Amino acid sequence: MLTLLLWLLAALMGARTTATSDQEILNSIAHQAKTSKYNIVFVLTDDQDAELGSLDHMPFVAKHLLARGTNYKRHYATTAVCCPSRATIWTGLTAHRHNITDVNPPWGGYPKFAALGHNENYVPVWLQEAGIGMYYTGKLFNVHTVSNYDSPYPGGFTGTDFLLDPYTYNYMNSTFQSGTDKPVSYEGHYSTDVVAEKGFALLDQAVESQQQFFLTIAPIAPHCNIYMNGSVLAENHTFEFTAPIAAERHKHLFSDVKTPRSENFNPDEPSGVSWVRQLPKINDTVIEYLDDFYQARLQALQAVDELVDGLFQRLESYELLNNTYVIYSSDNGYHIANHRLLAGKSTSFEEDIHVPLIIRGPGVPENHSTNLVTTHTDLAPTFFNLLDVPLRPEFDGKPIPVTQSGLETALREKHEHVNVEYWGFAGAEGIYSYEPSLIENNTFKALRIISEDYDLYYSVWCSNEHELYDMRTDPGQMHNLLFEEEVLSPTNPSFLLGVPVQKIVARLDALLFVTKSCAKESCVRPWSSLHPYGNVSTLEDALSPLYDHFYEVEQRRVVFDRCENGYIIDAEGPQFERDGIMYRDGLPWDTWV
Repeated sequence: MLTLLLWLLAALMGARTTATSDQEILNSIAHQAKTSKYNIVFVLTDDQDAELGSLDHMPFVAKHLLARGTNYKRHYATTAVCCPSRATIWTGLTAHRHNITDVNPPWGGYPKFAALGHNENYVPVWLQEAGIGMYYTGKLFNVHTVSNYDSPYPGGFTGTDFLLDPYTYNYMNSTFQSGTDKPVSYEGHYSTDVVAEKGFALLDQAVESQQQFFLTIAPIAPHCNIYMNGSVLAENHTFEFTAPIAAERHKHLFSDVKTPRSENFNPDEPSGVSWVRQLPKINDTVIEYLDDFYQARLQALQAVDELVDGLFQRLESYELLNNTYVIYSSDNGYHIANHRLLAGKSTSFEEDIHVPLIIRGPGVPENHSTNLVTTHTDLAPTFFNLLDVPLRPEFDGKPIPVTQSGLETALREKHEHVNVEYWGFAGAEGIYSYEPSLIENNTFKALRIISEDYDLYYSVWCSNEHELYDMRTDPGQMHNLLFEEEVLSPTNPSFLLGVPVQKIVARLDALLFVTKSCAKESCVRPWSSLHPYGNVSTLEDALSPLYDHFYEVEQRRVVFDRCENGYIIDAEGPQFERDGIMYRDGLPWDTWV
């Protein structure tokens, strides 16, 4: 069929097939297909940090994206583990709304995503219904397996080639599944290179279709390597974690590079709360291993860097650079020896939630960076906005501006909050682990508040322990201003931003009370839920003495009733209340119980 189509197109153009290459014909198709409509290519890596310098070692990302696009330096994942984070990207909902809160059943993974009905109601379905060709290769979700890939097939796609468990994280023994075909093993082939080839093939299909398109390329790098003897759905399954595996051509690189020795790298004094504060200092043997692990992450990212180069070569050859947005990000960040943690994620420390976001495309400022605060909750509405598709009313975020004027306007609006949430387990990756290997009760709600004048982190754990860090003076989050044994110590001042610390806590707790159960507009403008007349839109506004009684006396506090490993509403404590009515997901509580 493709050969016939190419022959007919060549004939229509008055060219002889013997003198015209397939590539030339595809270039002509791309040229004819260009309209005022824009395309998107989304490169989504797995576990890539924005705090530990990984982008500094990716020259093609620097060349094609950082030098020719805008770097959103204040972009955050709202849940620091893959499935909940990816569910937020593909639904436009916060985790407490889409209720995918773990990587595996019963709290997460592809089976739960489908069981909750998201497979019929998420970005690919909605955009395909709007006439966009949807293409995807690489990792979609955990527990998307060689056994359940067709029950159901992921909805909303025009062309696919998915990585499947139990081989998703096996760099040298991956299995892919295309369309409705049976899974195919690529044992002996390097996973990221296979993803690149499949991504380029899907780009060819998208160009050939002459249709506006959205292509996602989702390699697993720099995630650790995992050998699994079967899916987590199988009995007696086992896991073996190792450092990421590099392509043979990259294994010699970065031999002299070590994990950045920041202030919070394996500190002499403990930090944080709950189980994190109980961690012992890491010994030299493990530190040496973690340095090797860090090197392996950088090595594994080199194939992704080459993928980016190949992608731009093809977009240029198709003359699509002027009407295609290329977006680069990661599902969550990563820590290595920070706060005495081993290799992994699942905390709300900056290493785990601060992730890359770079956008290049029509009207996007080149070689530009912005401090605009953005989150993964904003990506779905951004996709819709760039593709000129009406926004969905259920979205919990808002479109990220991509033009110079849009960025300047957004900065003046002073959007300053990031809503962070997590439930359940934490663990370490690699050959070393914690005791026990899976840490329970790692459940918390948190806020990042960032402006020109302040930079704060606030959290409440399911144990009802509290954290507050002044990130301007303590960027490593080493000195919890609310840790009982340190309150009033020289490192923990009783005043912050010119007012008593507890006045700030009262405001942040009230804001967290809204965001932990917000929906739609209350997620975008949570201060307006507290001040519906619009007289407060920032922490600075809320600190007026006029509101002392409102925040310090009238407001209910964020309190957990108990720790749970998933989102169970009656464990979450009181929900946001307005006019005497308690709300959940923006609706009166009595409609839910």
